[in-house]
Amino acid sequence: MTDHHAAHDAASGYFSEGKSEEVVLARMAGDMSPRLQEVMTAVVRHLHALVKEVEPTQQEWETAIQFLTETGHMCNDWRQEFILLSDILGASMLVDAINNRKPSGATETTVLGPFHVSDAPRYESGANICLDGKGEPLLVTGRVTDTEGRPIAGAMLDVWQANDEGFYDVQQKGIQPDMNLRGIFTTDGDGRYWFKSVRPKFYPIPDDGPVGKLLRQMGRHPYRPAHIHFIVGAEGYEPITTHIFTPDCPYLHSDAVFGVKEDLIADFTKIDDPRKAADLGFPNPFDAVTCDFVLATPQQRMKG
Repeated sequence: MTDHHAAHDAASGYFSEGKSEEVVLARMAGDMSPRLQEVMTAVVRHLHALVKEVEPTQQEWETAIQFLTETGHMCNDWRQEFILLSDILGASMLVDAINNRKPSGATETTVLGPFHVSDAPRYESGANICLDGKGEPLLVTGRVTDTEGRPIAGAMLDVWQANDEGFYDVQQKGIQPDMNLRGIFTTDGDGRYWFKSVRPKFYPIPDDGPVGKLLRQMGRHPYRPAHIHFIVGAEGYEPITTHIFTPDCPYLHSDAVFGVKEDLIADFTKIDDPRKAADLGFPNPFDAVTCDFVLATPQQRMKG
């Protein structure tokens, strides 16, 4: 078929397998927003390319539609199965990476996760965020600095984590105390902060829905490696949403949502110091980890 005839088919709306995407794209209205036109053009081209590569049967296509339907039905006010789908396909981390390109030296970001709450209690440095006393005691210390190593005073750190059984407080209402293993801290004049917690545990993402079933069909597990969440921010700097990971977790290299970055694997150490343990109210020995964060300015991000 000549280019003239192909263009005529697209313009007139005559559908053919070979020119399917051109026919669909030719129907888009000229007064749509440029960004929507850019996005939908890419969606149509990639979707049609996928169908042509896979060549699904009618039954397989209906199965795909049913999967998406079941995924939507699983969503409610406290669970978002489509975000879970985005997570296990690596799309959430890719969007995060694209939107958080930072200059060299700035702390890497990773996904927020579904268990953050906006009204965590504010604590003075040294507070214990473990409210039920369960788990292996952990001392967390660190500094917040700029990319030149200068301390950032008054930086805010919003911290949350699962308990030693792999559950967040919001997953165990009536079992864990409300706001267990959550807190907001502020750095001192030298950019330092510290608090007491417990060593985190790996846990599975919700796998009782269609996304969990898909994971099993792909031969994948649902586990996230042990980690502590942080949102770190200060006036005049780009905030970061990140984790730190324990270095010895069996799922460190197979995170179900692809959230691990090598720079975020922290050095958890065992401290054998009876006097320090007594001062902290910890048994001896105890675990400790140093988590330093480097923030960039919006101007540095634009240049980066």
